Amino acid sequence: MCSDQSRSSLNNSNDKTTYGAFLDVDPLHKKLSLRTLIDHSIVESFGGGGKSCITARVYPVLAVEDGTHLHVFNNGTQSVGVPKLSAWSMKRARIN
Repeated sequence: MCSDQSRSSLNNSNDKTTYGAFLDVDPLHKKLSLRTLIDHSIVESFGGGGKSCITARVYPVLAVEDGTHLHVFNNGTQSVGVPKLSAWSMKRARIN
């Protein structure tokens, strides 16, 4: 599992480090899982049901409302099917 920030901002002075973590999962016996939470400048991804977590700070310029994208890719030697994909949008917090 990795978090590649190379396309996260137009500002080249921002940190665009790629972070990674290894998960020991046998896809023949266990489902692969990835949950990613995005909140303004924080992107937090949980793999393997929370066994691994990568948190990154990003400063996008163009990622507002419908301009936000999450790209998931596979650099493995075999294809991986995605039978279910869900996305939710959070409402803005109401602070009184």
